[in-house]
Amino acid sequence: MDKYTACVWPRLEPFLIGVLPATPPSKLSMHYLRKMACYVRTRDGCFPRLGWHMWRHIACGKLQLAEELAWLYFETFDLLMPRSAEQRLEWAEALSQCHTPKELDRQRCKLSVDTLQFLLFLYLQQLNRISLRTSLIGEEWPSPRSRSPSSSSERDTKISSQNKNWDDQAHLSFMQTHLSELLELLVEPGQLSSSGQVLRDSQLTSEALESLSLLLEGSVSHSRTVHPIHKLLSRSPLQSQAGFSKLSRSYSLQQFQGFLHQALCLNPFGISTCSESGKKLAWALQVEGTLKKAKIFRNTHMAPPGSRLLLMSQVCKQTLAKDSEKLNNANIKLHRCSEAFIYLLSPLRSMTLDKCRNSTVVLGPVGTSVHIQSCENVRVVCVAGRLTVGGSSHCTIHALTPTRPLLFPGNVSLTLGPFHTHYPTLEDHMASVGLAVVPNLWDQPLLFGAEGSTTDTGCYRIQPPSEFYPLVIPFQMEGDNCEIPWGLPADYQKAVESREKTIEDWQKTVKEAHLNKVQRRQFQALVEQKFHEWLLETGQRQELDSLLPPALTPSTSVDHRGGHTSSHTSNSGPTILQEQPPEQAMGRAPTVC
Repeated sequence: MDKYTACVWPRLEPFLIGVLPATPPSKLSMHYLRKMACYVRTRDGCFPRLGWHMWRHIACGKLQLAEELAWLYFETFDLLMPRSAEQRLEWAEALSQCHTPKELDRQRCKLSVDTLQFLLFLYLQQLNRISLRTSLIGEEWPSPRSRSPSSSSERDTKISSQNKNWDDQAHLSFMQTHLSELLELLVEPGQLSSSGQVLRDSQLTSEALESLSLLLEGSVSHSRTVHPIHKLLSRSPLQSQAGFSKLSRSYSLQQFQGFLHQALCLNPFGISTCSESGKKLAWALQVEGTLKKAKIFRNTHMAPPGSRLLLMSQVCKQTLAKDSEKLNNANIKLHRCSEAFIYLLSPLRSMTLDKCRNSTVVLGPVGTSVHIQSCENVRVVCVAGRLTVGGSSHCTIHALTPTRPLLFPGNVSLTLGPFHTHYPTLEDHMASVGLAVVPNLWDQPLLFGAEGSTTDTGCYRIQPPSEFYPLVIPFQMEGDNCEIPWGLPADYQKAVESREKTIEDWQKTVKEAHLNKVQRRQFQALVEQKFHEWLLETGQRQELDSLLPPALTPSTSVDHRGGHTSSHTSNSGPTILQEQPPEQAMGRAPTVC
């Protein structure tokens, strides 16, 4: 084999995190992006960096997009950029100081993006379009496009439940099929014919090639060392194969395209490879038979940053907990998990819940996005850069997020509540991924429909304080945090205090009743009976049983302090912390004072 044979593949993160799981507006078709590519090169403040002010002018004035949708794409692209945790915390601090829309807009105008990469990012939104060939038929800019609201809604609902963000086969197919149009967005306007077609002798500059590194990376002769495409082609033999001219310091577009068609291959760190040959992840507690069908794989032992994956599929009727460096900055997918309680208390890169049912998922801080799709009766607790939900029903999400949650079509009876738990290293993990306490927009969802229109506003509700109960993570861990660092919203804090006052009053009433020993035993027995009936009715008994150490059976009394073994505890199981019903059933019935 030639020493300098190149393998090039689509990067995972732009598809996984950057592509919104919904039908993109028709104004993001190739026809309009070609016009935008010419426009930005001839206007001040547009090239090589595109600021929010000019993008808003193009998006709202030329493409006729709503301003909130224009900001959504701008913000999503920025989420992909390799900014340090310190830089993201500084940005969050600046946003938290904005008290008026004018101040907020002034702060946004300080943000700019690489123009060519942003064009590629906008084109990438076509990934989840059902009929890609039809969608890319051009129109005159900026004529509105009429379409049936009902058919658009049905199409968007289908996409939200069957998106291709995790499908590395679809990523490769997309790049192979649309490579010529992606490259066309990178050439200078002078190399286009009067009809807008690329001339045969067009050239691709080194700067344009560098922007392509947003989408492509690779290695030489199957080496384990991965490079972005522009650094991969810094080797002279590969430069020659790709059509590089030392005289013009640019690449022949035609030869470069041919080189990529030959070099493109499936991502060796993608979900397909991880499922087939990934390393099985050992869990601290796996009761015999309960994980027989479960598939838990990872590639974090070999994958470069940005391609670290963990796949958990078909975990049923089991509690799993993990706090490990093996999870740090990993992209995780939970697939078809049911009646499970899953705690992943590490700083994560992204999280996707797909087709899960009747489960609880508690996450460490997620630097980019948490996406919930086609789920039913799932409770998710997270701190995340972005929260998106599509095609899901009867789910409850307790979140802290600096961006507006995105609700895509197909959602039914969602409940949004404030983040309501803590664990000892929560603040340290948040700082490591660049997430701050403010701003927190958990209760300001953005409903995304056809052409960016508003979907059914009745698909969600804000959790009433009367239904709110804090969540206590039932594992003993080392660290400093012993409460929610930023507290609860005032209404929810008041509801918690009121409930605590009720319990104190009840205990006082029992004490003042002056029951004798026989009466106390009878009353205690009655309380325990009602308590265990409540455990069964609410399903909390299942969670408690799953926390029992292997030596104990579900029939064993739950009046104990043992629990599930996490990665940093002994095999005897961690201590179950005091829990507050009914969000987490207490390990024993209330004691009669």
